[in-house]
Amino acid sequence: MSVKQAALGMGMVIAFAASAAAQQGDSAKRITPAEKREVRRDRREVHQDRREIRSDRRELRRDVREGDKAEVRRDKRELRQDRREIRQDRRETRRDIKEAKKP
Repeated sequence: MSVKQAALGMGMVIAFAASAAAQQGDSAKRITPAEKREVRRDRREVHQDRREIRSDRRELRRDVREGDKAEVRRDKRELRQDRREIRQDRRETRRDIKEAKKP
């Protein structure tokens, strides 16, 4: 076996090792299907919260027009709660994405 053949063989071994390491590194950064499902679920919750906010705003405008003070207070309370929920859902979505991207 010549020096040239030995060097070629070592080069191939190094190339295969580097390729395997690169594939392993890439797979560690991939988001798993379960993590994708969780992010989709979180985003659906955010969209649902936005729909609830739109509905509560419509109710609030109607109650303000009708002059029903008790209903206005209730609607404002619901809006505050919906806004808290949407902030919480956004935080969860960001956290899930961040956790999924960790190696």
